Amino acid sequence: MRLKSVLAAVAVVALAVPAAFLVSREGEKEPRAGSAAPSAPAPLNAGISSYNWAEPCGQYYVLDQKPEHVPPPPPPQDTRGWARALGGTDGGHMQLQVTVTGRTREPVVLSRLHVRVVDRDEPAEQAVYSMGDGCGSGITPQTFAVDLDTPRPYVKPIAGQDGDLVVPAKDFPFQVATGNAQVLNLDVHTEEHAVAWYLELDWSTGDRKGTVRIDDGGQPFRTTAIEGRTVYGYWPDKGEWVAQR
Repeated sequence: MRLKSVLAAVAVVALAVPAAFLVSREGEKEPRAGSAAPSAPAPLNAGISSYNWAEPCGQYYVLDQKPEHVPPPPPPQDTRGWARALGGTDGGHMQLQVTVTGRTREPVVLSRLHVRVVDRDEPAEQAVYSMGDGCGSGITPQTFAVDLDTPRPYVKPIAGQDGDLVVPAKDFPFQVATGNAQVLNLDVHTEEHAVAWYLELDWSTGDRKGTVRIDDGGQPFRTTAIEGRTVYGYWPDKGEWVAQR
């Protein structure tokens, strides 16, 4: 009887502990049962709409695989799942597209986007696999560059190009509301390191303000340098990966 009582007590504790550390979609911690009511959810949604806004151009994955063991690349929309199944990491430049939408009619100001580095290390000596060739449409959107090799990476606005026309660079703040979205195209890159990182978006509306974390499905994004590595491209007529450089 005593053993059953102990086990029952342990089960109650095991169920209660995680509740104290739950994190909502907006990044606000939910309180314990019996405490004050949770704060209102963030008045916006922020998520990844593309892992490569230049698809299929400019996308590389670093794999710990020999080319004869790597299957042919899939259609562009499936490349990330393909690479992950093979243990791959985004290489060189990660062209991330973040879409922010308002959840209320009241305007929400997006005041700043921060880069948080979790880990920075030497890149592994592994092969690089290119996902596309024959690119170059002459159109480049206005973007935000992030250099992960700097001691304190930050988001820098960069002008775009539409043929002969320059698309002016535009910095924060931005504004969203219901039916009014803001698309942020980021070019996050490293030439020297293997970096784990995530983003934090500051927002405000009326007398409220907060921060939303943007990451890779609950985990940090991971980007690794490809400088000096062998790069392979897939040749369909040969049915194999061929070294490009």
